[in-house]
Amino acid sequence: MRRISRRKLLQGIGTATVGASSLTGCLGQGSEGPLDSITVAYVPIYPNMQHFIMQEEGYYDDLPVDVSIERFSNGPNVVKAFASGDVDVAVAGITPAMVLLDRGTDVNVLAANGRNAFKALATNEVAEMYERFGPEAFGRFENEKGRKVRFGTPPDGSVPDVVLRYWLDRDLGLGELESVVSKSKIEPARSVQTIRSGEIDATMIMEPFASMIAGEEGFGELAWSGEILPGHPMTGLFVNGRVLDSPELSRSLVEKHVQATRFVEEKPQTAASHAASVIGSGVTTDLAVTALESRASDFISDPHAVTDQTATMSEYVASVGNIDEPVSVDDLFAFEPYDSVQ
Repeated sequence: MRRISRRKLLQGIGTATVGASSLTGCLGQGSEGPLDSITVAYVPIYPNMQHFIMQEEGYYDDLPVDVSIERFSNGPNVVKAFASGDVDVAVAGITPAMVLLDRGTDVNVLAANGRNAFKALATNEVAEMYERFGPEAFGRFENEKGRKVRFGTPPDGSVPDVVLRYWLDRDLGLGELESVVSKSKIEPARSVQTIRSGEIDATMIMEPFASMIAGEEGFGELAWSGEILPGHPMTGLFVNGRVLDSPELSRSLVEKHVQATRFVEEKPQTAASHAASVIGSGVTTDLAVTALESRASDFISDPHAVTDQTATMSEYVASVGNIDEPVSVDDLFAFEPYDSVQ
């Protein structure tokens, strides 16, 4: 299995440190001389498929700079590292990128990774009640059980958290999340174990864990995010100003990203194998292959394809207080590298 040389590998929460001596102390400051090295941060989740391919197929080796890679446990940790200047490139959720921009960090999204990436899954008890009563099921469940439906999702402000809130509030018209369900913060890899153990009743989950849960008896699907916010973005490739100000590098990154998206279509078995080997957490190649056939697996590179729903999500993220005001799509995305590659 081919690996890119690493200066370090981050495994836990709060362990982000500077990974290359050429990094500036904070974003938005220019660096003297040519850019000769970058640090790429990623979260090991299935929607970051293009990164797995770029890493395992050696695409990063073709960039005109030295590349080191850092693994983070979740999006909020990537935000902290990116904002402090510890990393130059990140493969993470679109809403963390909004938070960075809202806080004044120099950040631009060069490419989208995918869209419509989540399923709301629940125990059969909840799923059957929802099938019968629709949105009223949540109130009926609380009346019968004396407690709210327990929903597990990644941290507040993550894309699945935003999609869940939007579904309950705007799509179903039930109000703010906290008034409808009881939420637990759970990393994607722990969702399967947690719902199996009965600690939660439902989860807003991405592939391949959605396929893992859906393939077992005792669980059913409540909703698909592609019907909640059709075309919504999941993760993307975003960079700081140092990278964007280096046209050759930013275009090379996008070119390799597009190549990786094409790789998924042309060599799905190998792509799934790469995802399984990098993600770990019990994800097998067979499961990763199965997940590719899910409607929650829609891998793209074109940033233009997600701008409308990014604007909708931005407005909602601002309304729930995760950012001060909606971010402009034109400020968030840098389209020139993708357009020039095409």
